[in-house]
Amino acid sequence: MPAVRISRSALADLEAIQDWYLQQGIAEIGLRLSRDILERIQLLETHPELGRIVPEFSSPSLRELIHPPFRIVYRHEHDRVQVIRVWRSERLLQLPDDSP
Repeated sequence: MPAVRISRSALADLEAIQDWYLQQGIAEIGLRLSRDILERIQLLETHPELGRIVPEFSSPSLRELIHPPFRIVYRHEHDRVQVIRVWRSERLLQLPDDSP
């Protein structure tokens, strides 16, 4: 089974999701979304190819899970999975500096 790591940028994305919903006065939704996203990420431990190839890059190692309204973008190489970003689905993907 591959080890699953979450990058600093993806953790910051999860924090930003929680902050946005907190500012809207519905903090419980942000917490629930973050929890649900982390549960989806855990699936990658046993099913690293669960997500589709990211259409913007067409690279077999760059994949994404869709958890509406978010994209969980990760890199799967050999025995390693690294979650890179958690973004709203309508955003175009740009890789962060801390991705391998």
